[in-house]
Amino acid sequence: GFSRQVVEILQRHGVAFSTFDVFSDEDVRQGLKAFSNWPTYPQLYVAGELIGGLDVIKELEASGELDAICPKAQKLEDRLKSLINKAPVMLFMKGSKQMAKCGFSKQIIEIMNNTGVDYETFDILEDEEVRQGLKSFSNWPTYPQLYVRGELVGGLDIVKELKESGELLPVLKGES
Repeated sequence: GFSRQVVEILQRHGVAFSTFDVFSDEDVRQGLKAFSNWPTYPQLYVAGELIGGLDVIKELEASGELDAICPKAQKLEDRLKSLINKAPVMLFMKGSKQMAKCGFSKQIIEIMNNTGVDYETFDILEDEEVRQGLKSFSNWPTYPQLYVRGELVGGLDIVKELKESGELLPVLKGES
């Protein structure tokens, strides 16, 4: 019940956090009590520093200090915008430049590598929130998705068409 209350408080305040189940590892469970000199759970840490347990968290919430202490979770739309603009040319795909994990991603990597243009990739298989969110955000239902200077170019079919028409390199360089 105490852990559930802490999670609810953190969620209510939009705090970015992760958890560890102390029941899954008895050594950690006992060792953390000694390490922190705090005998009970849950224990909240921010940037490696012990903040306290449920009572302390409730006090911080009541005083308004909790929001100042805890990092906020980035909104998905802001996160997507940040990822799209991570590099001038960004490719969202299954896998990476080094190892495509589907045929469409492999094809687009081959095309991109032949352009000589530098680009970054994001493996959508590693982050389901980004994978689903980007489909809605871009109004493009499939992967891979190619972005240049934060703007969606399209998927594999569009990239193939641009390559065949000779327009791909100018698009990648932001010239058109």
